[in-house]
Amino acid sequence: MDGFWAAAFWGGLSGSALVLGAAIAWWVKVPARVVAAAMAFGSGVLISALSFDLMQEAFHQGGFAATAAGFLGGAAVFTAANMLIAGHGGTGRKRSGDQQAKAEEGGSLGIALGALLDGIPEAIVIGVSLLGGKGVSIVAVAAVFLSNVPEGLSSTAGMKKAGRGAGFVFGVWGGIAVATAAAAGFGYLAFDGVDPAWIAAVNAIAAGAILAMIADTMIPEAFETAHDYAGMITVAGFLAAFALTKLGGE
Repeated sequence: MDGFWAAAFWGGLSGSALVLGAAIAWWVKVPARVVAAAMAFGSGVLISALSFDLMQEAFHQGGFAATAAGFLGGAAVFTAANMLIAGHGGTGRKRSGDQQAKAEEGGSLGIALGALLDGIPEAIVIGVSLLGGKGVSIVAVAAVFLSNVPEGLSSTAGMKKAGRGAGFVFGVWGGIAVATAAAAGFGYLAFDGVDPAWIAAVNAIAAGAILAMIADTMIPEAFETAHDYAGMITVAGFLAAFALTKLGGE
């Protein structure tokens, strides 16, 4: 069970960044442009991580066909689930403006479920990275942590504008942090000892889901306020994660 607890620790650590971002937004008035810039940077970090860590690993272990199928499948599953959650008020869950205030009845549940949907693929990847005795993927943990801070920040700014209380805000993010710890541990236990092709599929599915999430929820928030600067900041985030991959010897 040592591997399970290690996976849960790293998953919980990455998820705790959501609480950190929420705390910053709750107690500090962060300018909208700063929130947008942080979302752009986090998007670049995740895109780099899924390109050079998840997809590359999936290709090496399972080949192109399995990787492509998993990648498209992950995106399709996320998109379908996201559409379902959007219908219950979770469509603006990562927005820092007034979008959450316009959520229909049941929006609280939609926001919570949407946040869970966004975090689970990342957490499972962290747990799976521990398989094989190589130790956790520091790139994966760092990428998720660095992207979770602006996610928690942006969404909490929107929750405050929607009039949601501290109990709801920190209850959501604290619960998601615990859920990511559990998901990382589950990822380790569920795929321990399975064929490498299945590990490749998991990485590819997670990569597809994460990229769909970035396009659906993070980039719109970044572009709406940062406008012309969003692209450059996203590139900076991509480069930061790429440097971590190469300089860290991953």
